[in-house]
Amino acid sequence: MSEKSKTSAGRHLTKVVGDAYMDLHARAAQGAFVVWIAINVPAELFLGFENVVYGVPESHAALNAAKGVGVLQCEKAEQMGYSMDLCSYARIDIGSESDGGKDSPTFGLPKPDLLVSDNNNCSLLVKWFDVHHRRMGVPHFIIDVPFCYEPQKEKDRKYIIQQFKDLIRTIEEMSGQKFNMDKAMAAVSNTNEGIAHWKRFLSFAQCRPSGITAFDSFVQMAPFLVARGTPQFVEHYKLLVRETEQRVQEGKFPVPDEKYRLFWDNIAPWHQLRKMSSGLAKLGANIVGATYTSCIGTVEGSFDLFSYDGGDPLEYCARTQNCYMCPHGMKLRGKSMQAVVEELNVDGVVFASNRSCKPYSVTQLDQQKLMTDQFGVPSVMIDVDHADARKYSEESTFTRLEALLEQIEAKRAA
Repeated sequence: MSEKSKTSAGRHLTKVVGDAYMDLHARAAQGAFVVWIAINVPAELFLGFENVVYGVPESHAALNAAKGVGVLQCEKAEQMGYSMDLCSYARIDIGSESDGGKDSPTFGLPKPDLLVSDNNNCSLLVKWFDVHHRRMGVPHFIIDVPFCYEPQKEKDRKYIIQQFKDLIRTIEEMSGQKFNMDKAMAAVSNTNEGIAHWKRFLSFAQCRPSGITAFDSFVQMAPFLVARGTPQFVEHYKLLVRETEQRVQEGKFPVPDEKYRLFWDNIAPWHQLRKMSSGLAKLGANIVGATYTSCIGTVEGSFDLFSYDGGDPLEYCARTQNCYMCPHGMKLRGKSMQAVVEELNVDGVVFASNRSCKPYSVTQLDQQKLMTDQFGVPSVMIDVDHADARKYSEESTFTRLEALLEQIEAKRAA
């Protein structure tokens, strides 16, 4: 998409993401303490320090895939001996790091002083970050977050908070900087305010036709990964809501002839966003929401915003550690999905069986059965990989998607 054809929010998104990576490289070059983190590690903690910056390998890998160099980066890792069966995010990241970010749209990530992974969203991350630990000789801090088969227990929350305190102490010792709780509190407040605007943005999917597509939300979630806790984060989502609201009031909808309202379960197919979006629009179909973006700022079993009360920021960060879908048991996944499918008046669900993300995909057959048998919502399972385009067939995918639309029509006729 050309810069002229972008909305104001689209242009601002480009600036926010570009500035975040430029600032990361510039501050690292000037001596800032650099941390590489998994997406569910609370970035707000690092804003409690004067000169600590962070990079997110998963987000960087998604950007590589979206910019068309995902396969190239994967092949570098495969030539090093890593299997194609491994997560494509991991292969992209390892491949990019192997030659100093040569083909990366952001020139890679600056070398870290510390690696911080967690095991609640994806256990592979621990092994993936261990690759960097061995190759670069960089310390690796692992946050252990209990899996959720039911709402988070108080003892589990205290266990997580203690690990946050250990992480803070580790950074203090390694960087020579002192942690400032007030700064962390301000960062958490910014995150909470920004996510409140994000939830308002997602709510435009309730319009008929929908004011957004899930593909819009996939792209617009980027600041949550690269600018969380900052004033820029809040500013961007305010702008996004304001502009989306105006477009809806003016009758400008992404799929004006919307006949089918669909819901997506799994990570975004970064290499197919435009093709899939436009292909579905030609069929009068719109994927109006996704578990992947709905879960931001929530707690297990719900897609509603879990608001920060202005108290202990470590408490809030620990309580929302399981906001993503992967560390949820099937009952919690089903509960949250049922609620949003009803709220958005969804006609059908697209379960994207992701070759790379086993934790997200492993319960999908059961979830599909639940949606169809218990709630009467037609659904389809498609094969995709979030970042490796070699593991995707456009023809096969659209054959299945068209079959879903036929199911919906048959249900309406009945």
